Amino acid sequence: MSIHEEATWSTIMPMMGVFNNLVLYDQHIKQNSLQTIRPELATGWSWNEDGTELTFKLRRDVKWHDGKPFTAADVKCTWDMLLGRGKEKLRLNPRETWYLNLSEIVTNGEDEATFRMKRPQPAFLALLASGDSPVYPCHVSPREMRTRPIGTGPFKFVDYKPNQSLKVERNPNYWKPGLPYLDAIEYTIVPNRSTAVLGFIAGTFDMTFPHEITVPLLKDIHSQAPQAICETVPLNVSVTVAVNRKPPFDNIEARRAVAMALDRQAFIDILGEGQGDVSAVMLPPPEGIWGIPLEQLRPLPGYALDVAKSREQGREIMRRLGYGPEKPLKVTLSARNIAAYRDPATILIDQLKSIGIDGELETVETANWIPKLMRKDYTLAMSLSGSAVDDPDQIFYESYVCKSPRNYTGYCNPEVEALIDKQSTETDPEKRKQIVWDIERRMIDEGVRPVIYHARQATCWQPQVKNITMMVNSAYNGWRMEDVWLDK
Repeated sequence: MSIHEEATWSTIMPMMGVFNNLVLYDQHIKQNSLQTIRPELATGWSWNEDGTELTFKLRRDVKWHDGKPFTAADVKCTWDMLLGRGKEKLRLNPRETWYLNLSEIVTNGEDEATFRMKRPQPAFLALLASGDSPVYPCHVSPREMRTRPIGTGPFKFVDYKPNQSLKVERNPNYWKPGLPYLDAIEYTIVPNRSTAVLGFIAGTFDMTFPHEITVPLLKDIHSQAPQAICETVPLNVSVTVAVNRKPPFDNIEARRAVAMALDRQAFIDILGEGQGDVSAVMLPPPEGIWGIPLEQLRPLPGYALDVAKSREQGREIMRRLGYGPEKPLKVTLSARNIAAYRDPATILIDQLKSIGIDGELETVETANWIPKLMRKDYTLAMSLSGSAVDDPDQIFYESYVCKSPRNYTGYCNPEVEALIDKQSTETDPEKRKQIVWDIERRMIDEGVRPVIYHARQATCWQPQVKNITMMVNSAYNGWRMEDVWLDK
């Protein structure tokens, strides 16, 4: 149940309503940006003159679900814990590198907290506005937060039955008068997507789990439950090939060859029936704010429209490395044992054959998947990379800097890391974009972790569900649910 120790919206979606943030993306503006950030536990914020101190004035009328008062000490405790400096330790800290630039948190009485930075970082506020960034209570241990979380949010945690259900109920003492509207939210865990959809069609469920409805399943809903309201949006989740830098892929040419084998549009057509986007690391426009334009990607390795020509270049690389049709390179392709990973992995194996790489699929159970990647215990892996915030600071620091535990490929380029720091300090959005796009080009050229495509999937709800807004550039940030209501 502990958001700070997980990296999936399977935790964030049901738990986000249990907590509050200092600041939060407006829950009814579809595109998250710095301009859509609103105060929550903070009443407001201000930067010092050189952009290295971010100060929050805090609400004084807020209580935790157990009745204890919320104070600035809770803010300090939360981020001290994320920095690894607190008395209590997290078991896992997936977003540790979000805070590489954070020096310390200082309090001034009970209603003011200041985040001190090592250097200016204008987008730091965007990280705090994510559903990944709730404030935790000082007086509750991380162990307790995993099983019986205490928050300040509109809903209180009731119970979780593994593989069966999860329930939260209305917080009658919520600090926002009159909210939430719902008495409770019950989540039924249905492992099979098709079975879950049949339950939705039958009216058993008010809503499908977010972004779980594929294009073929969406057709079933449209034909059998025409009253349903469905929206297909980008998830800001990219399907990537993680390439471990061990022989022969310690050679940049071998990594480029993998990229040259890709027919990205084929993945989109087969898996999404045309719903998906070709891009690099950042989500492409118009939904994405920072993605490099497609026309600038076309000249780069593996992005040309002439796939046959790219593959011939890939085969030539493999021949120079000593491989070919008579002597294919045999590799294991690892994939998490769920359809979202297995299906693209099967297509990738077929495409790699075109350049002389003979892949064998290895499926890995979910509980072992992230530890396996963090150990770098793989050769090639089909990886889904979700971005909780549509901002370069989030994705670059989380997945591509040398120190990050989620840098699964072991990529470490001091020049690129200097550019990552440079874009982070840049206050002019257009100048920042140019630096971001330069970083994208360099990582593509080095074959760091080829992005195949950005996925689009649907969420459906019954007509009686009111006031739901689907975010278009993050699946992670829109689930406070405090003003959702049922018209029945």
